Amino acid sequence: MISGTVTVAHATLCLLILAVASGCAGMETREMEVTAYCGCGECCGWERGSWKFLKLDVWNRYVTADWGKGRRYTGKTAGGTRPHPPRPGLFSRDSLRRPWMVPVRILLPWNIQPRKGTLAADTDFYPFGTEIYVPGWGWGVVEDRGSAIKGPDSLDAFFRFHYQTERWGRQRLEVKIPNAVEGASLEENP
Repeated sequence: MISGTVTVAHATLCLLILAVASGCAGMETREMEVTAYCGCGECCGWERGSWKFLKLDVWNRYVTADWGKGRRYTGKTAGGTRPHPPRPGLFSRDSLRRPWMVPVRILLPWNIQPRKGTLAADTDFYPFGTEIYVPGWGWGVVEDRGSAIKGPDSLDAFFRFHYQTERWGRQRLEVKIPNAVEGASLEENP
């Protein structure tokens, strides 16, 4: 009975080592054009008030882009979540770089845990839930798709404020995609 359990444990351990050694747990590095967006009307295509109400309903936001002109703007991503920037958490390099943030992260308990930010990508190549590391921004999860984001070589990273998006601009970066299967390519689907 014990030898059967040990054999199963050894077999499981051998399969795990084989999977890691074969590259299943590797990271693919890919050069991509990374742009930035925030929740403002300029980045997301909405404006306050409707001419139907003579623009007096300034508390409502309406879509001005072609994909939903006139509909109410909810602020949610295409994946149904609220967009958010990445949060490094208490035990991170950011805490070493900016030690004055440690007391803030301790006093506000939701800042202790790290959180991945929102990325917009072409979901034909990167489905919702794909994790990607963007240097200078942090870890993110594909939760949105942008109207201008086409192909496997472009990403859109979420920032909280518009001045941050202007400062980021448009950059060509080597991003890392974990658990990418070796040999698989991101060529166009037939």
